[in-house]
Amino acid sequence: MLEPREAIDRISAVYRGPHPGSRALHAKGSFHTGTFTATDEAAALCRAAPFRGDPVPVLVRWSNASGHPRSRDTSQDVRGMAVSFRPDLATAAGAFDLLGQTAPRFPVRTPEAFVAFTEAAAKPATLPLFLARNPAAGLALLANARARSTAPPRSFAEATYFPIHAYGWTSPDGDRSWVRFTLAPLGGAADRPEGTYEGRDRLHEEIRARLAEGPVRFDLRVTVAAPGDDPDDPMSVWKGARELSAGVVEVTAEDPTRETAGDIVVFDPTRVVDGITLSDDPILRYRAAAYSESAARRAAGPT
Repeated sequence: MLEPREAIDRISAVYRGPHPGSRALHAKGSFHTGTFTATDEAAALCRAAPFRGDPVPVLVRWSNASGHPRSRDTSQDVRGMAVSFRPDLATAAGAFDLLGQTAPRFPVRTPEAFVAFTEAAAKPATLPLFLARNPAAGLALLANARARSTAPPRSFAEATYFPIHAYGWTSPDGDRSWVRFTLAPLGGAADRPEGTYEGRDRLHEEIRARLAEGPVRFDLRVTVAAPGDDPDDPMSVWKGARELSAGVVEVTAEDPTRETAGDIVVFDPTRVVDGITLSDDPILRYRAAAYSESAARRAAGPT
């Protein structure tokens, strides 16, 4: 098993790091607050607190996938939307985190392969060799290209985000279903703020202006696994037994106070609550250790 320290070292090197105080990936981002309100249909399938129907505070971070903290918002890159469902915005206690990306398909199955892919993708000359050795990755990248997953979106608010991992939902009656999520935008051109946003930080400037005029909403869509759908393989393509709206994430304001006074915010997809269980997806299971290593380095600052 690849040690988290080595994984973070290798990923940081891809982006000419380390960059003290920054995440190894998704280094550039902005924090926002809002609420999530679940649907009755979600409450019938999942007993977890965020899905009981009462509004739940959320902390949201939109980001570029790059590990460079000054990446350009105009660059070709995957974008991320992390959502932490929190009883109290001031603490992660009792939280459930979802981490979505604009790429609908994940290209590899193991942490070792992900680090190797990140290194290969940074050098056009080496990516074909990686794909020759990992042909399934090529199929996933083709699907992502068709979805324009790395094209700069018009707005963070108009992109669709895919948390790649499956989770087990336990109903109030004790029945379990495996589910995957999608964060689908509920806004569009009619909600765009006035002005032109074209510079290095245009996505962050645009979302700030958009929120000044009103909330940004996402439908949290859920696909329930069909027989034969594999919850443990992050590359698997599901047939799905049914799809439903689990509720609406409503982002209302930027939170510029986060990570400004030495505090560290970690969005961890292994952070779950009663009623939600983890799959045995090796990528998912690895992420907590990798994030802990990255967070420890951010907290330490320059060395």
